[in-house]
Amino acid sequence: MPSILFHIENNIAHITLNRPDKLNSFNREMALLLQACLDECASLHTVRCVYITGAGKGFSAGQDLAEVADPDGPGMQKILSEHYNPIITKIRKLPKPVVAAINGVAAGAGANIALACDIVIAAQSASLIQAFSKIGLIPDSGGTFMLPRLVGWQKASAIMMLGDKITAADAERMGMVYKVINDDIFKEEAMKIASTLAQMPTKGLAFTKHALNYSITNNLEEQLLLEDELQQKAAATLDFKEGVNAFLEKRQPQFKGE
Repeated sequence: MPSILFHIENNIAHITLNRPDKLNSFNREMALLLQACLDECASLHTVRCVYITGAGKGFSAGQDLAEVADPDGPGMQKILSEHYNPIITKIRKLPKPVVAAINGVAAGAGANIALACDIVIAAQSASLIQAFSKIGLIPDSGGTFMLPRLVGWQKASAIMMLGDKITAADAERMGMVYKVINDDIFKEEAMKIASTLAQMPTKGLAFTKHALNYSITNNLEEQLLLEDELQQKAAATLDFKEGVNAFLEKRQPQFKGE
């Protein structure tokens, strides 16, 4: 079986991390396949939302440590520069919404890949762990960037240094995830969110994502100028015209992502 399952249905690209016997831990093959899937999602007009989840009982346990310990393996420098850093960059630059559906444990790089997505939802039984400190490493895959911005400096510092397991409920309370859903309806409700996004004005969502990316480093004046620029682009889309017409005609809009 391939380590990544990928298919497109109803304008949603379904990406499933598929090493369930290893709790979907990443090796080189899986990391490069995920990058290829993200590139395909970026290039296909038919894809209007990306949905990432894990096979079996976990989302992803992070890096497969057997690959790290292998003297003939890629080594830590390649693992970061060729595996995880490109994955995080591709997720943030993808001009489409990316949903992470955390169906079980998300640890290490697996947790931080999820946190880099636009909307993160978790099953009630799921958990997130910054496991790096347990083996003498620092959080990577954008973790030191994303987590403080989601939960604040003090919480992030403690979560990273102590390596505590964070329950889904606590993750929601702290702002790490958007919503927690009961296990028995998790897949159904998670797909509803992805389906909603896939029917929305895709370019407008992409501009929103772009603005959020720059809001982290821009000052207010710079951000206002960026909003002006992006709003002009959004107002020139066919979906904006459809949205206005639908509002005036008191009907549901039929967006096409154009």
